[in-house]
Amino acid sequence: MILGLIDEAVEAGARLEPACELIGLTSRTIQRWRKQGGGGDRRHGPHSEPANKLSAAERQQVLEIVTSSKYCDLSPNQIVPLLADEGTYVASEATMYRILREEALLSHREPSRPAVTWRPREHVATGPNQVFSWDITYLRSPVRGSFYYLYLILDVWSRKIMGAEVYQEESNDLAAELFEQTCRRHDLDPEGLALHSDNGSPMKGSTMLATLNRLGVVASFSRPRVSDDNPFSEALFRTVKFRPEYPSGAFASLGGARLWVAAFVRWYNTEHLHSSIRFVTPEDRHSGREEAILQQRQRVYEEARRRNPRRWSGATRNWQPIKTVYLNPEKKSGGGSSSRECQVSRQAER
Repeated sequence: MILGLIDEAVEAGARLEPACELIGLTSRTIQRWRKQGGGGDRRHGPHSEPANKLSAAERQQVLEIVTSSKYCDLSPNQIVPLLADEGTYVASEATMYRILREEALLSHREPSRPAVTWRPREHVATGPNQVFSWDITYLRSPVRGSFYYLYLILDVWSRKIMGAEVYQEESNDLAAELFEQTCRRHDLDPEGLALHSDNGSPMKGSTMLATLNRLGVVASFSRPRVSDDNPFSEALFRTVKFRPEYPSGAFASLGGARLWVAAFVRWYNTEHLHSSIRFVTPEDRHSGREEAILQQRQRVYEEARRRNPRRWSGATRNWQPIKTVYLNPEKKSGGGSSSRECQVSRQAER
């Protein structure tokens, strides 16, 4: 029984939507079937085969063509026009693709080496100073086509900006200098710390890599041209540039840009109630004051519920601290990584 299998999966800890997707259904379909009663499969396929369906001989002809030495390294999009040039038509591109898919032949068809895909290593932070993320963004200068460059180093667990500076150029020497300054400023021993960034030249320059290696830092990099692999820094830059005080035009000078960034860092670290860490400030979370703040909020809510219990049909608001933060979480079978405690690595920073 379909509904019985779904119930069994949900009781074992799976989420309803991924469990339904595995059998080709939607959660709304399952909910509708429950209301209608019974647990059988209510899907009704076609009662007759299409009149224009390929015959067994025609299907075999398609397979022989697409696997022949002449066409085995070409896609159907190329095979169909070439056959037409020879005065032959056997099937459309869509039909060829469908047959290749059904026969498990829809893979890399060229003689060249297939592209290698990989995901960055997962990093897990359970406290401050374990996983950092950093990046560089442009700030407009008074000269058209010329920019200042904002370097930002962020603690992934607490969201605290650990280091920030504005320079007139992108440089791996400046990046290495800023990282060392950040470690000294916070009296931090960086050995074993993971530092994630994208694949830009300042991130992978020889000076920067040598500095990280000397300090015992684990260097981590995004895939080329994949911004989602560095979501914390990308989201932080959005917060930077959507502040009301952010200049609508250009910064008047390098000094002006540095003053604005310093004011932003103070506000962000000490005043900004961050939505992804239960609306405490990054400084409160980084320094360990978060738990007392959230416990006080929990007491306020419990007292309010005691005075007027009818306002709450279930539990009060969740004020439990987020213990674990994942950067580029690994996908888990049966629903991916969304079942984890914290999905902030894919959420916008607010």
